[in-house]
Amino acid sequence: MMKITTKLTHVVAKRFAATLVLGLMVASNASAQFATEYAKPLDNTFITVNVGAAAPLNSLFGDMFPVNPLAGIAVGKWFTPYVGAEIEATGWFGSHLGYNTKSLSNNNGATNAIRGIYGGINGLVNLTNVFAGYYGSPRFFEVGAYVGIGWAHGFRPHTADRYNNYWAGKTGLDFAFNLGSKKAHTVSLRPAVLWNFTTPGAGKGSSAFNKNGAQLYLGAAYTYHFKTSNGTHHFKIYNVGEMNNRIDSLNQELAKKPKEVIREVVKTVEVPAKTVATAAAADTYVFFAQNSAELTSEAKSVLDKVEGTVDVVATSSPEGTPEYNQSLSERRAKAVADYLKAKGVTVDSCKGAGVKNVTSARVAIVKVK
Repeated sequence: MMKITTKLTHVVAKRFAATLVLGLMVASNASAQFATEYAKPLDNTFITVNVGAAAPLNSLFGDMFPVNPLAGIAVGKWFTPYVGAEIEATGWFGSHLGYNTKSLSNNNGATNAIRGIYGGINGLVNLTNVFAGYYGSPRFFEVGAYVGIGWAHGFRPHTADRYNNYWAGKTGLDFAFNLGSKKAHTVSLRPAVLWNFTTPGAGKGSSAFNKNGAQLYLGAAYTYHFKTSNGTHHFKIYNVGEMNNRIDSLNQELAKKPKEVIREVVKTVEVPAKTVATAAAADTYVFFAQNSAELTSEAKSVLDKVEGTVDVVATSSPEGTPEYNQSLSERRAKAVADYLKAKGVTVDSCKGAGVKNVTSARVAIVKVK
């Protein structure tokens, strides 16, 4: 009978694992169009407190823990909307006689308040998200599963076994109700099986994974999900497929528009240095090198012929900024005016006019009155 039970347990475990792998593959396919926001190390962490009671799966051999109330606490983290992990500590309370209830003199009972303790690490799977996808916020009702391994200690002597430390494990389901607008609070029902991997009453203990020593656990839990760095209490996701579709749409619209080329053309007109003069009055033109306000020898020879009273106006070419061009034209006008004043010419006005048009105009105009 024990062999049949063990075989059946293994078959169920294999089928559960195969179903879980298939679900993860489906979820991976379904969520390929979504990207989860980067999470910091302490994001998506939680704390859980639970209460319940445990009863032996096999009333004859299930003597590791009594049919007593229990309470526990767990802290954990969700790594993705689909998988997470938690560290659990659970204690069983009250006294209990040994499994052989017909003999009350075997001193198998524990008289202290804590009957036994279990500590372990559990892997968590959100089955609802695995099979139905996660879209940025937890649903009101979700189903999860968890499996773990750990260590247990019983606080009572055993007539046939002096070793009260055991390898233990836990498998169970989580029927969760996410409450509140922010889904920061979860109340859940958690049926589970607590496995004793060491056969009770077998001397130093032999490996076992069956109903002997296993406990059926029925409990309720409250979980608080801490606030994350994104301002919510859960994962935030982005619809990558929708964003890619929008980008493709914009690229298509852009491809339909004619290509426009904007080109800035600066036309340069070279004017030879010369003096236009009449017997009475004339305008004299003095030219400068690009980005320069210094008078050349040719310009000075032209200015040497100017007499009387004059107005000086200088300009610049459009290569620089408007502010720089204005400053350059003023320096050119001042250079001409200073040279004429040194020769005794009266200068009524001296100003820089900046850029007058798009052509090159690195010139100073001396107007004789």
